[in-house]
Amino acid sequence: MPHRFRSLRTSALAAIGALALSGCFSLGAKPPPFLLTLDPDAAPAAGTARTAADAATLTILIPTAPQKLRTTRIPVQQDGASVAYVKDAQWVEAPSRLFQRLLSETVAARTNRVVLDEGQYLTAPGEQLAGQLMEFGVDARTNEAVVVYQAMLVNSGGKTVTQRRFEAREPIGSAVEAKPAGEALTRAANSIAGEVADWLGGA
Repeated sequence: MPHRFRSLRTSALAAIGALALSGCFSLGAKPPPFLLTLDPDAAPAAGTARTAADAATLTILIPTAPQKLRTTRIPVQQDGASVAYVKDAQWVEAPSRLFQRLLSETVAARTNRVVLDEGQYLTAPGEQLAGQLMEFGVDARTNEAVVVYQAMLVNSGGKTVTQRRFEAREPIGSAVEAKPAGEALTRAANSIAGEVADWLGGA
């Protein structure tokens, strides 16, 4: 058998094998029809400028989150022991980062504080708002979107720590689907952000 013919036969067999495998395996997950994000109800007006001493600034840190929230999907708590995810529902980025940004926008709009994020706080951190995003999903038992945020406010000297727990629930409706779940979570997140801003405004 000529060498050239053997090479062509080998290439043809490889191509047939690749086609057969493509029927069994997918090279990538099917993308969702759309991506979800959190839009703040309140945001600073364009051109707003504020000046503060180092101790008067507030740095809002990205909250920690349990394993079920370290994903861009929306968890559904079926019962006390099992978790599923809403079909075709996916955030544009991790919910802890989206929630931190929404908090920053809301606090900056509703208080007189100069709000910094983690990329800026090394220069003048001032007070720091840390915490844990404990719940950010759907409770299938009540058909509600649930957001639970455990906030921790640390003063500029790091000597005083104040904790406060915030929780909000919003009805979803009869069917747990991507768009209504995302909208309900956005309402719940904005409700908590407003409560946090009121708390910090009086702190």
